[in-house]
Amino acid sequence: METYQFVVKEEWTDYNNHLNDAEYAKIFSLALDEWSDAIGLDAEGRETYAYTIFTLETHLCYLQEVLEGEKVTVRLQLLDSDEKRAHVIFLMENEKKERVATSEQMLMGMDTTVQRSAPFPEAVAASIDELKEKQKNLEIPKQAGSQIGIRRK
Repeated sequence: METYQFVVKEEWTDYNNHLNDAEYAKIFSLALDEWSDAIGLDAEGRETYAYTIFTLETHLCYLQEVLEGEKVTVRLQLLDSDEKRAHVIFLMENEKKERVATSEQMLMGMDTTVQRSAPFPEAVAASIDELKEKQKNLEIPKQAGSQIGIRRK
């Protein structure tokens, strides 16, 4: 699984002395940036291909508090993909390997010359396909596909 590590900075905490809800999204966004670089869409790749990735939808689940100074690990799991979209979930864990948050996201590849969706460049698609093959037997996290609502008995 693609893995990224971060240490919670003081400026990311709130008046409750834990990671602010918006900062969870920031950490997941930073992990997405790192993954984009890894699949060939770093600054050079974005310029060469005139291509980037947009986030279409995101669903965050906050499972445990994270405090200032804690080291968190974010793992990316590719749930599905097609020629121009990637459905991913980021899994954030603390140092005890406990899941503290998740961010499920639908990503869309964009041709930046026309600002419209377009198929992934061949090398990028190959990287995504390789990850898909590598992760095909992973269990789907229970937070994937979850729906917000008040459960009634």
